Amino acid sequence: MQIDHINQRPVVEILQPAPELAGLEPLKTIRSRWPAVIGAVVTIAMLVGLGRELFGSGLAGLGRTVPRNPLFYFAFAALYITPPLVDYVIFRRLWNIPLSGFVALIKKRIANDVVMGYSGEAYFYAWARARAHLVAAPFGAVKDVSILSAIAGNMITLAMIAIALPVVRGLIPGEMMRYVYGSLLVIVATSLPFFVFSKRVFSLTRETLWWVFSMQCLRIVAGAALLALAWHLALPGVSIGLWLFLTAGRLLFSRLPLLPNKDLLFANFAILFIGHDHALSELIAFTAAAVLLVHAAFIVVFGLHGLVIRDKS
Repeated sequence: MQIDHINQRPVVEILQPAPELAGLEPLKTIRSRWPAVIGAVVTIAMLVGLGRELFGSGLAGLGRTVPRNPLFYFAFAALYITPPLVDYVIFRRLWNIPLSGFVALIKKRIANDVVMGYSGEAYFYAWARARAHLVAAPFGAVKDVSILSAIAGNMITLAMIAIALPVVRGLIPGEMMRYVYGSLLVIVATSLPFFVFSKRVFSLTRETLWWVFSMQCLRIVAGAALLALAWHLALPGVSIGLWLFLTAGRLLFSRLPLLPNKDLLFANFAILFIGHDHALSELIAFTAAAVLLVHAAFIVVFGLHGLVIRDKS
């Protein structure tokens, strides 16, 4: 404050914001927009990855022999929707998310399939972070659910190896067995710290953690059972019990981190068990291509729905 010596009245100066404080405004804007930026980046990556997969070998898989039994497609639809549905049940209990969260969880699955592992978790975290009215700090729950999903997969894989290895050991080449044993050590080594330091790693209560773990186990077992049912409906000459054994083997091969050419190894393993080499390879290729086609259909539907909502607003 200064004194006007002529009129003897105080003069009030209007203080201007300091340059360094004014410079924080753009940073605040960036912080408020980063969930949308992450969501846009992952969405673009989904489109690129999906296009690469489809125009690579995906469309060729659709040209394979198409299963004629209509029940195959019901089983396939249930197989596709099971992972996001289980996730929705989990986060519905944790956050009471609305039905629109189911769409975000489908996108989470697509991102994990066609971009890279856990990119779907990054997308879903950004989706939840942009909706503070659902949960103020979503990172802890997303982290816990992701870790428990991995642990459930590892535990079921170890259980299947204990059951299947005595049966299939003679079918696996000796050099591959070294990869199997090495992969077992990696699975145990990556899972053990989460049990030892569970109080520091997890954010949810013990009761909630066990419930989420059981739901993740249910998701994995249901997925294997539905895949076995779908393949049995496509090739009814093979018993569903043998298909269950083979889908368990498929899950086993997919979880072993050190094995090279996992898909090729599983295909050879399955052909050794059931024969039908031509029909089986075509069925596996068609199933993988059908998953990509459903991914693409959902991306188109979600994109059109977003345009309609934007036009109305």
